[in-house]
Amino acid sequence: MSRFLAMLLDSAARSTRGMTTGEPTQPSRRTWPQVHGDARRMAAALRAGSPGIERGAAVGVLAGEPVSIAPAAQAVWLCGGSVTMLHQPTPRTDLAAWAEDTVSVLDMIDARLVLLGAPFDALAPVLTERGIPFRTLDGLAEGAEGLEPDVDVAGEDDTALLQLTSGSTAEPKAVRITHRNLHANISGMVQASALDVERDVMVSWLPLFHDMGMVGFLTVPMATGLELVTVTPVDFLSRPLLWAELISKYRGTVTAAPNFAYAVLGRQLARAEEGSLDLSSLRIALNGAEPIDPAAVAGFTDAGARFGLDPGSVLAAYGMAETALGVSFAPIDTGLEVDHIDADQLETHRRAVPAGDGPSRAFPLLGPPLPGIEVRAVDDDGHVLGEREVGVLQLRGDSVTPGYLTVDGPVATQDADGWLDSGDEGYLADGAVVVCGRRKDVIIMGGRNIYPTDIERAAATAGDVRAGNAVAVRVPAGGEGGRHRESFAVAVESRKAGDAEAEQLIRKDVIGRVVSAVGVRPAEVVVLGPGSLPKTPSGKLRRAATGDLLRARG
Repeated sequence: MSRFLAMLLDSAARSTRGMTTGEPTQPSRRTWPQVHGDARRMAAALRAGSPGIERGAAVGVLAGEPVSIAPAAQAVWLCGGSVTMLHQPTPRTDLAAWAEDTVSVLDMIDARLVLLGAPFDALAPVLTERGIPFRTLDGLAEGAEGLEPDVDVAGEDDTALLQLTSGSTAEPKAVRITHRNLHANISGMVQASALDVERDVMVSWLPLFHDMGMVGFLTVPMATGLELVTVTPVDFLSRPLLWAELISKYRGTVTAAPNFAYAVLGRQLARAEEGSLDLSSLRIALNGAEPIDPAAVAGFTDAGARFGLDPGSVLAAYGMAETALGVSFAPIDTGLEVDHIDADQLETHRRAVPAGDGPSRAFPLLGPPLPGIEVRAVDDDGHVLGEREVGVLQLRGDSVTPGYLTVDGPVATQDADGWLDSGDEGYLADGAVVVCGRRKDVIIMGGRNIYPTDIERAAATAGDVRAGNAVAVRVPAGGEGGRHRESFAVAVESRKAGDAEAEQLIRKDVIGRVVSAVGVRPAEVVVLGPGSLPKTPSGKLRRAATGDLLRARG
């Protein structure tokens, strides 16, 4: 039996902790042993069903409620199968297109079965029409004798998760996470964050089709026996202050979210009634999954201070699906620490030299690699770089995936020495990882390497631009005779889109702020209405898709 499954079974046998779901209307708590009991009955039904789930079988899960996803995932693991959380349709989704994409994903992973749960039960006819075998989670555990765990059900190199990557589903790709990967990454994160099953309470609204939610805030507490309070993303987006209310009510100590969510919560806290919340219990507010904006973090901590929030609780993190979840965590209790570096040295000489009096750039320090993970920076020729030299970040260790599944078959991720190319540019500073940006998104102008994040942060401060809704995309060099050098365009969202006069003022403001911040002028500024910018299922802005959108507009 894998160490991950052994950890899960040990938690099920000894834990008095559990998961609370159903807030804010119908809160209900189940202990992890109770969840495990349901999982064993589900596993027996899956093993005996048609098609039966055996070792190595891939199973898709399409459900939104953590109360049903937790035992379902565990049941698949008890059968020796792998779990794939399928992308979920929204009210605006074209169901025909979603069905086509889902069929492509299921074919790619060679799925044996889809487990269907609330609130997606109504999609059963769509699956039937497409010939996709499925079983509903409602009632799956009823009447079955619990499956006895088999010591030979899964080994270290068997697949536990197939994590769909964020981005276009037209060309799906899944990261293959083994039992070894999961155990190594969970162990590293537990150690780095000093998680304590006796005192810690995790609070989450994160989507379970994303690695931060599925691994960090379902699998980790389930496998280690930590107390968990979890709601759905819809609950959070409908009323963001609910997140803080749950931390206050349940004395939450650990939470996590992408940067945009802290920006949203900061604005909510600034308007919240004095004395209505107590956030003094929170010791870790992990910020990761997208670039961290120091201004957004400051807005969150400043607004939370009057409710007892400790600014030292902010924990900057670097992670990716290719390591199950975590790569590096900043030290606990230190808050956000930012590296201010000389802009010219970074953009022209690719060195992160501490800033002087001239233009500077600010990057969060993301802490040392988790135990068991190595990180290095290399240049374009593969030479290992030294301290504060900027290059492509590579990762190695037991957390690192052995490969992807693609529509064209499996693809290895590691080189002969076990290193994975992260696709991110960055450097190491006194042992801390610093990420500058995605390599494919870097804009090269006049010999300078300009990172879109710097442009986007400047653009987002312009008047009438929706916070966090600005995207900078490369405009490749070209034109007749190669006259046009590489440049960039900026797309922003505004509620005043469509008002020609207002748009002109917004464009002028964006251009001025971008030029002031990075010293170069965008080739174009496009003002779009709210909800126009393409985003991943987990809410991250998609630069490549935004570029496609702008080109389609002509």
